[in-house]
Amino acid sequence: MIKLAGAALNQTPLDWEGNMVNILEAIRAAQIKEVDILNLPELCITGYGCQDVFLAKWVAEKALEKLQAIIPHTENITVSLGLPIWYEGVLYNGVACVSDRKLLGITAKQNLANDGVYYETRWFSPWKSGQQAVLDFNGENIRFGDLIYEVCGVRMAFEICEDAWVENRPACRFVTQNVQLVLNPSASHFTFGKTGVRERLMADSSRKFDCTYLFTNMLGNEAGRMIYEGDVILAQKGKIIKRNKWLSFDNVSLLTAEVNIDTDQNKEAEEYQSNRNEEFAQAVALGLFDYMRKSKSKGFVVSLSGGADSACCAVLICEMVKRGVKELGVEEFARKAGRDEWAHLSADEIITEALTCIYQAADNSSDDTFAAARGLALSVNASFSNWDISAEVSGINNKVEKVLGRKLTWAQDDIALQNVQARMRSPGIWMLANIKNALLITTSNRSEGDVGYATMDGDMSGSLAPLAGVDKPFVRQWLLWAEEELGYEGLKQINKLAPTAELRPPGDHQTDEDDLMPYDVLVEIERLAVFKRHSPMEVFDVLKRNLTLPPELLKEFISRFYRLWSVNQWKRERMAPSFHLDDFNIDPKTWCRFPILSRAFQQEIDELKMEN
Repeated sequence: MIKLAGAALNQTPLDWEGNMVNILEAIRAAQIKEVDILNLPELCITGYGCQDVFLAKWVAEKALEKLQAIIPHTENITVSLGLPIWYEGVLYNGVACVSDRKLLGITAKQNLANDGVYYETRWFSPWKSGQQAVLDFNGENIRFGDLIYEVCGVRMAFEICEDAWVENRPACRFVTQNVQLVLNPSASHFTFGKTGVRERLMADSSRKFDCTYLFTNMLGNEAGRMIYEGDVILAQKGKIIKRNKWLSFDNVSLLTAEVNIDTDQNKEAEEYQSNRNEEFAQAVALGLFDYMRKSKSKGFVVSLSGGADSACCAVLICEMVKRGVKELGVEEFARKAGRDEWAHLSADEIITEALTCIYQAADNSSDDTFAAARGLALSVNASFSNWDISAEVSGINNKVEKVLGRKLTWAQDDIALQNVQARMRSPGIWMLANIKNALLITTSNRSEGDVGYATMDGDMSGSLAPLAGVDKPFVRQWLLWAEEELGYEGLKQINKLAPTAELRPPGDHQTDEDDLMPYDVLVEIERLAVFKRHSPMEVFDVLKRNLTLPPELLKEFISRFYRLWSVNQWKRERMAPSFHLDDFNIDPKTWCRFPILSRAFQQEIDELKMEN
């Protein structure tokens, strides 16, 4: 019998002191529970998201200093500690194995993640399978490379995150070397349903390689864009025998289990059930909390339009408070947030302090959207105000008319007249956020980002875009779910309104879908064009079989998507940081790089239009 533990940690890049506190807390908690072997996440000493700072040699040197400082705290326990390691002028992603105050060796990662949101090959080099070397660690020769350890009478080895996700993985060789226990320290980002995928991988790994397999992930919003579930998953003989609570607001999420390494005598854990709506609420709530506290911000400001997107952002901020207070208690929530003045407030009172909503009316705004915005804000206890920007819009219009020597008209200046209203909403709301030292929320969703249906320096203003990783239909159905399942009755009126920018005169009856195309069609095109990377003709060939649209109308929608996608890349380049939530996103800094200048698929669109 052996007692195993994994501890998910909420680390921050280059936060040497904070990361050490979490590591030592995990070690102490495991020692109290008399754990034999503790697995911590990948690169936990430095933080996973250090980006190009990894290339600064002092970072790895500092990490080794921290490793040396941790070693004396490992009495009667074996601990894995992730850190970058330079060897012969090359940087590797390593995990140190420390046992009872002695460094036994450092395993180097063999397979680097280099797709989607990952760019590990920019910083690290892969270690060669089967190769071993010797490192000088404070005058002592330490094994380095592809290693197997003898600990507590058990043969143990590491697969570091991506090592487990490739076909020719280290465990394929471990099984021939009688390895009984495989530890996987990871920094594997959240996407919908991914926890279930991990569970299946760990269960299959334990069966295929006849071992006990312990996976430990990073936790929370570590560096800004990626959120980590904090999964700790223990598998044996093809079964998940224990797992922890995921997406916790705690800094340390420890799971312990006593395991018989040689025989299968453990009960199987309950299978994880995926619910995209609940996952979205919990992941974004945690992501917002970590982003707020790590950026030293004092809350959030939302330009509440009465539409779906801004309402969704407001509700998610409310969920951040409610879920955080429920899990941590109000005093710990306030302490972690850096807002001691919240410590004796209720969750509703904290929402009033943390969430400021402003309705910014213009000449084309309607009573319906004002009532919807006000009703939601008051129902959730947010601080709510409204002001009118008509005078500012008229002032700018008058100045431009003097330069042009003519009157601006909707027939001639439609887009400019729409955009100026959106832009005039930016200065006041930015000023308010600055004064409050709060985060201004950009409310744009992924569908708008696809086609540039947002105004730069207007409604795209903000320092964080929590919805930019999900599409508009998802947002709309989530709001219906939140009204019904989470009890947000203030969403009732918002859920009845058709999405509209309200930038044209009321008589035009402007709607988003009239301006663009039905959102359901846009999402189908987006997945094929962006995620699958199909050409316009390939998208048409798929959708003409799946949709009931007339072929010529479908061609028009596809052509419009590709044209708008191409000419609006510059907007995506300037989007506020967003959370990665789905299996793809359109953030050019983390997933989808596209040229700012291109021919905009003109030849491909011409070929599509000529198709019979």
